[in-house]
Amino acid sequence: MTFNLSTDLPAWKKLQALYNSSGKDFKVTEAFQKDPSRFEKYSKTFTNFDDSEILFDFSKNLIDDEVLAELLELAKEANVEGLRDAMFAGEKINTTEDRAVYHAALRNRALKTMAVDGKDTSKEVDDVLQHMKEFSDQVRSGEWTGYTGKQITDVVNIGIGGSDLGPTMVTEALKHYAQPGLNVHFVSNIDGTHIAETVKGLNAETTLFLVASKTFTTAETVTNANSAKTWFLESAKDTKHIAKHFAALSTNAEEVAKFGIDTKNMFGFENWVGGRYSVWSAIGLSVAIYIGFDNFNNFLKGAEAVDTHFQTTPLSENIPVLGGLLSVWYNNFHGAQTHLVAPFDQYLHRFPAYLQQLSMESNGKSVTRGNSFTDYQTGTILFGEPATNAQHSFFQLVHQGTKLIPADFILAAQSHNPIEHNLHQRMLASNFFAQAEALMVGKDKAQVESEGATGGLVPHKIFSGNRPTTSILAQKITPAALGALIAYYEHVTFVEGAIWNINSFDQWGVELGKVLAKVIGKELEDKTQKVETHDPSTKGLINKFKEWSA
Repeated sequence: MTFNLSTDLPAWKKLQALYNSSGKDFKVTEAFQKDPSRFEKYSKTFTNFDDSEILFDFSKNLIDDEVLAELLELAKEANVEGLRDAMFAGEKINTTEDRAVYHAALRNRALKTMAVDGKDTSKEVDDVLQHMKEFSDQVRSGEWTGYTGKQITDVVNIGIGGSDLGPTMVTEALKHYAQPGLNVHFVSNIDGTHIAETVKGLNAETTLFLVASKTFTTAETVTNANSAKTWFLESAKDTKHIAKHFAALSTNAEEVAKFGIDTKNMFGFENWVGGRYSVWSAIGLSVAIYIGFDNFNNFLKGAEAVDTHFQTTPLSENIPVLGGLLSVWYNNFHGAQTHLVAPFDQYLHRFPAYLQQLSMESNGKSVTRGNSFTDYQTGTILFGEPATNAQHSFFQLVHQGTKLIPADFILAAQSHNPIEHNLHQRMLASNFFAQAEALMVGKDKAQVESEGATGGLVPHKIFSGNRPTTSILAQKITPAALGALIAYYEHVTFVEGAIWNINSFDQWGVELGKVLAKVIGKELEDKTQKVETHDPSTKGLINKFKEWSA
């Protein structure tokens, strides 16, 4: 059915009535007592291409069969399946920019036909990947050397946004697979401290820079790249050596050549690849160099397996669909404004930051695809840090605060570092299980008093419980498993946006600040001339900055 506002959908209205009548008083512990098979019913296992598995336990969430049935009906009425199929068919579902949304084509390792504007993308994508394989193999083997003949020891990726967050997160998550003696670094912030501190301990003779900018005009990236070039030439002296130490992840051959990079070392990607979905593309070159192309290929194939699951599995068994529906249930009916993702895995310490861009840049919108302002909440505020560190900081708010904070907990059963006879992993796992259980069951007044608390101390030790969690248990965080997890969250984000009827694939919200920054940047060039434009606050701040920075 065609709709503009999600609140007009019959299932939305039924869900609101369900929440008002029983949903707001739903108790998960009581639901488990009534249905001993609840775990089996609400848990789903995803099997990857390599037969490894990831278990998604949705059973601690505030739902029952009636709520779930109506959420699934909402997905049908919002045409989640139709929009999904349009995305995988290469249709231009990014309507405000008239673009296809085709990051799934980047991990099409089956090389099936995936066309945009009638042109199959499979060969073009594979050609780039083979180029990445050739280049990464040369760097890793030592065949590619710097201008003095020395092997590359350090790779510096210069980008911003998706050109930085993706490869930064993935190289950290898959550090176990790195080649000893080969290091990666990431520069994104225009703050000169970032590039200065990064190159401080590097040797120009053994450093390779990857400049990640599709247009090669992104202000922050180009500025950092030019600073890197200046640093490099202080040692190399001759600009002809740039070709051995810089490669471009870009499509602008003219600007790449002008910079001094050999266009043979240029890796392109199309405009149907959004920045926050670009780690699967040439933007992932730093990943391929760091962990090896075979592992990078498995990373792609893990995501491809989730794509297949998302495309072919009925809604009621479709893991990303269920995750997205739960998010809508909490955001729009329970009034939850945030969502916590806590990986119980140090390698995944950048995963929540990556998901922040994926979720909040995608669904931080207030206008529908029908060009009307919404009368309901859309994107949630996603946050997180790795546990167990997080337990000693903001988990206090999650357990006993006044806000409902749905949480995803992620753990691998097998550690890459089973030290002390796997003691660390057992302690980590015990916290993973205990935190989810504690958030669900809580601790009431009677239990607190039975433990010896009296008087005014009693209310301080009460935990309300009934706080929802989804537990995601992988066998091990391999390249394939990580690819699957990222694709899961991509499709969760897609489902949310489809139900809210917003375009999850543009990002106009980042433009206004950029435009104003260019104007102010010119005003800052003259340190002595006071500005008289802008609002009084901005004017006062600019003039004080000029005074102090002079």
